[in-house]
Amino acid sequence: MPFLNIKDDVELYYEDVGMGQPVIFIHGVWMSSRFFKKQLPYFRQKYRAISLDLRGHGQSSHVQTGHTVANYARDLKKFIDQLHLKDVMLVGWSMGAFVIWEYLQQFGEDNVKGTVIVDELASDFKWPDFEIGAFDLPALTGMMREIQSDQKGLLQGFIPLMFKKDLSESELEWMLAETTKMPAAIASAILFDQSIIDCRPYLNQITKPTLLCFGKEEKLIPVAAGEHLNRAIPNSKLELFEESCHCPFIEEADRFNQVVDEFIGGLN
Repeated sequence: MPFLNIKDDVELYYEDVGMGQPVIFIHGVWMSSRFFKKQLPYFRQKYRAISLDLRGHGQSSHVQTGHTVANYARDLKKFIDQLHLKDVMLVGWSMGAFVIWEYLQQFGEDNVKGTVIVDELASDFKWPDFEIGAFDLPALTGMMREIQSDQKGLLQGFIPLMFKKDLSESELEWMLAETTKMPAAIASAILFDQSIIDCRPYLNQITKPTLLCFGKEEKLIPVAAGEHLNRAIPNSKLELFEESCHCPFIEEADRFNQVVDEFIGGLN
C-alpha cells in the first residue's frame, strides 16, 4: 500500500492512478479517501487521480498532534511537493474545502489549476453575522462530548444525515468501519478546529476557476451556503444535485464525475 512520509512520525496513505493532469480528492472530517471510490476508476481514464487520507484519518498515521485545518494544508503542500505535482486540480469535500482554502491562503495559487468545492460553508460556525452556519456552541460542545462517550453511536446517527436516501446496511457498515478508525481524542480535536475556522475574509482573493457542487437536500448544509460562496468567490460556478444531500459524488456519482470532468476539460 502506498504511504508517503511527510514528517518523521507522519505517513499519509494515498491512492494514485492514471496519468496526466493531477486531480487530488480531499475528504471531510472523520472520513477517508475510501469515500471517493466511485471517482478514481472514472478519472484515471483521463487524469492522474489521487486520493489521500489526511493525518489521523483512515490509514494515515494516527499521531496525536497537528490536527488543525491550517496544519492539514501544510501536510497537503508537502504531499504535492514530494510527488512533484504540477498545476493540480483540488477537489475538496466538506472539511476538504477548508483545507483547500487554507492551502491557497498560505501558499498561493501558482501551482493550482482550479478547485472543486463539495457541499461546504464558508464557516461551519453560526457567527453573529453568519446565520447559515451549521453549529452553535452548544451543538458543537455536545458533539465533542458525545465523541468522547459514544463515538460509534454518534457516527451511526450522523452518517445517514449525509445522504438524501436511506443507506443500506452494508453501506453504513463500511462507512462506520472507516470513520471509527480515528481515535476519539483526534476526532473531537479536529471537529472543534474545522467547525470554528472562518474562511470568509479571503474567499474574494481566490482567482482560480471554482466549481461549487451542492446537494439540494438540506439535512446538513443549506443550498444558501453554495449561493453565498458563488457570490463570494469571483470566478465560481454553482452546480446543484437534485437527488443528493452532502455526498453528491456518491449519491449521483455518474453525474458528478461528468460535471467535474467537463469543468476540468474546460480549463485545459
